[in-house]
Formats: sequence, structure tokens, C-alpha cells
Amino acid sequence: MPSPDAGAAPRSVPGDDPAVVLSGYGPVGRAYAERLLTEGDGLAREHGVRPRLAAVRVGSAEVEPRDGGPVPPRAEWGPLGPLARTLDRTGARVLVQALPSSPQARQQAAEEAVLALRRGVHVVTATKSHLLSHWSELGGAARAGGSLIRISGATGAALPAADLARTGVRGLGCRSVRACPNGTATFVLDRLAAGDPLDRAVAEARRRGIAEADPSADLSGADAATKVRLLAALLWGWEPSAVRVNAEAVAERTGAAAVAAAAEGRRLRAVASARADRPLLVEVRLERTEPGDPLHALTGPEKAVVYGCPEAGDITVSGGRSSPLGAALAMLRDTLDVTAARTHGFG
Repeated sequence: MPSPDAGAAPRSVPGDDPAVVLSGYGPVGRAYAERLLTEGDGLAREHGVRPRLAAVRVGSAEVEPRDGGPVPPRAEWGPLGPLARTLDRTGARVLVQALPSSPQARQQAAEEAVLALRRGVHVVTATKSHLLSHWSELGGAARAGGSLIRISGATGAALPAADLARTGVRGLGCRSVRACPNGTATFVLDRLAAGDPLDRAVAEARRRGIAEADPSADLSGADAATKVRLLAALLWGWEPSAVRVNAEAVAERTGAAAVAAAAEGRRLRAVASARADRPLLVEVRLERTEPGDPLHALTGPEKAVVYGCPEAGDITVSGGRSSPLGAALAMLRDTLDVTAARTHGFG
């Protein structure tokens, strides 16, 4: 195992074929595996690296696709062995986590990530739960193993919000974050403004593949608060588990407020915010946004984050697909970030 002073884990060289172990094979995991399989030639051509799916692990089973090929049917999977054995056998460079962001999966996700990071294996995760509860432990494991952890899929699917928080606004004096990072909430609020009752708006979001079967975290503000807690941790070094959350939920009574805002040319938005001068506090409020506000301009399930940089000016990132594919693409971007060669010039 690399020493704590080993520095960043070694980068791949052009033509490298880094092995990836995927933990979790729900909609996001399947979409990620499919992209590795179908986009390999393009990734090699454009980025000099072709990540190879070496193993897939779920609750009680695992499988190693032959030569990075298609994932075999479940009947061909074997019993789940220790993760350390799978990492060693496959020579994995990256552990990709697509486990549910649930309390039940938190400990598993944390243990897997810590083990991988300490062994010098990079971690790419779309799982939020263990990031909230084990942030410092994960950071310590990464330092000990000289490895990297990337969380784009946990902070807004295809929206590159984490990239901006981690490096894009570095040195620009960012003092605040104001965001609509939950596409379900934005979509539902617009449907309420159009006169739909809450149950019909949620049903339509489910029908379009925007909302989860259980949208309670989306409508309560919990998901938006989680994403901003993680962005604040990247920006200002906050410990996510210590952050207090005050959230206003989207409820049946919200419909009247959404209709009233629309009548005035405004749009009701579930806005999650944090400020450097109010440490360890994230708030989610239903705001009547006005034209000219980047959050007012959102349509459907779009998301946006506004980084308030008093001297550099506000920096906004918006759009990004809110779907399993969007999260899978974010994980693919992070996989390339930790494996693609860095050479010289503009690379």
C-alpha cells in the first residue's frame, strides 16, 4: 500500500486500459456499464484511455465480464466474495459506486470506499449517504492511499456542479451557493403553477422518468439540501454531518402560491442555499423568483447552481439531464478524470 506521503495516485498513460469494478447494478449502474461497453472506442480515441468493466457486484453476487464485454445474465453470476479479493484479482484502478443513497446502504458504501481508497484505488460515486456521514474518513483514506474520490453523480447528475465547486471557482472568492439541484421539485412546481394538483404533478413526473417511485426526499427539500451540503464541503471544507438543515417542503398547499407567483410573471422555486459567513447551515426555501434570475429560467426538470463570487461575479451552471443516464454520464466523466493521461499543454 502506498505510504501516506505518496501523493496523488499515478495517472494512466496513453493507451491504458484501466479496470473498473462497479458496485451496484440498478438503473444508474446499468447505464454506466452500457456506456463503457458502447463508447470504448470513442473514449480511447478522444481521451487516450479506455476504461474496462472488470467486475460488477451486487448484494449477494458478482460477475467478471469477459474482456470488458457485456455483463452476463444473472444466472451466470457467482457468489459475492470480499471486495479486496475482487480488486486484487481484476487489478482495478477505479471503484464505481452506484448503490442506492439509502440509510441501509450507507455502511456498505462507506466500508467499500474506504477499503478501495486505502489500497490506492480511485473511487467514483453517485451514492450520497456515506458522503454525508463519512466525509472526513473518506478524505483520510484517500490521503493514506494516494487516491482520488469524485462525486459528480451525487451532486446533480450530468450537471458539472461538483467540478466547479472543487476546482472551477477556486481562487475566485466564492462566498455563497444558491441552487435548484433537484429536477423533480422544479418540474412539480411548474406543474402546480399550471393548475395541476400535487398528486397529478408527481404522477406525471414519474411517468416521464423524472421522479423516483418515492419522491419524498425531492419534495421535502432533503435531496436539494444534501447536494448543497456536499458542494459546501468542497468549497469551504465544511463537515457535511455537522451541517444544520432548515427546509420548506413542496406540499398540497404550495399549489396556490405557485399559481399566484405565475400570475405575477414569477416562478416558484425550491432554492437551496449556503453562505460562507453562515457556516454549517443550509436552507431550502420556496422562493418567488423573477425574470433575470437564472433559477427563474429553468424549465421542466432542469437544474442550476449559482456560485456567488463578489469580485469575479456570479458564476452559473445549469441544465444537465436528470435521469439514470445523466448520473451515469457524470460517473463516466469522473472515471475519465481519475484515469485519463495528463501530458502537457492544454491537456
